[in-house]
Amino acid sequence: MAATVLLVYAHQSAGSFNAAVKTAAVDELKKQGCRVLVSDLYEVKFKATATEDDITGAVKNPEHFCYGNETMLAWQEARLASDIVDEHKKLKEADLVIFQFPMYWFSVPAIMKGWMDRVLTLGFAYTLEKRYSEGIFRDKKAMLSFTTGSHETMFSSNGINGDMNVTLWPIQNGVLNYCGFQVLAPQIFWAPTHLSPEAPAGPLGGRRPPPSNEAPLAFPPADIFDKGKGFQLKPEVREKQADSPFGLTVGHHLEKPLPPQSQMKAGV
Repeated sequence: MAATVLLVYAHQSAGSFNAAVKTAAVDELKKQGCRVLVSDLYEVKFKATATEDDITGAVKNPEHFCYGNETMLAWQEARLASDIVDEHKKLKEADLVIFQFPMYWFSVPAIMKGWMDRVLTLGFAYTLEKRYSEGIFRDKKAMLSFTTGSHETMFSSNGINGDMNVTLWPIQNGVLNYCGFQVLAPQIFWAPTHLSPEAPAGPLGGRRPPPSNEAPLAFPPADIFDKGKGFQLKPEVREKQADSPFGLTVGHHLEKPLPPQSQMKAGV
């Protein structure tokens, strides 16, 4: 059976570099026999704010509205807003989710962050028992594909913006891995606006093909953390890591140098 790919796209201009990458990705995926679904967030004017309007009917606790709990109940009772339901359907069908966007303030644009806030509903996308390596979407893959405003050298460990591996950690670990996705290495187009008019075809044409059987980035499994002790790394894991020159991950660095390129390349 052909894979289904959901491409969540956020750019205002049909003439942008991001638009060209999105179109090229859709064409390539279709050539590979994939079924492609596209959520063009600006085109549909996707609502970015997580509010009571995301629930049809009365909320359970109007005096103290708790978005996570209320939307979980609404999901269970089929009372979520129609745009969320539409995205849930696409996400359920997808084997791979690609997020295509320009990096804004070292993160995703607000409209895409709103997609994550609203669509990755508690209960549907994660629970306290089903997260990270035991997550609900552990049989799905996800990847980031984005443009930057700064050159690659500026996102190095010596660069003014800091290490891109650190920049990527909150999204790739805190959103995608948290929901259980197998996170593929990102596709980054460095500072395309600084290229000459003839140059965009170069890096666009040279992109790596959308992934099929690509190995995911490495994240620690949930079972190496001790639930009874505040989800701290188990002593035996810390002991095993003691002789390593690097920390376990960007986030679990154990006061050691960060593992190089661990959010950029698989197998490191």
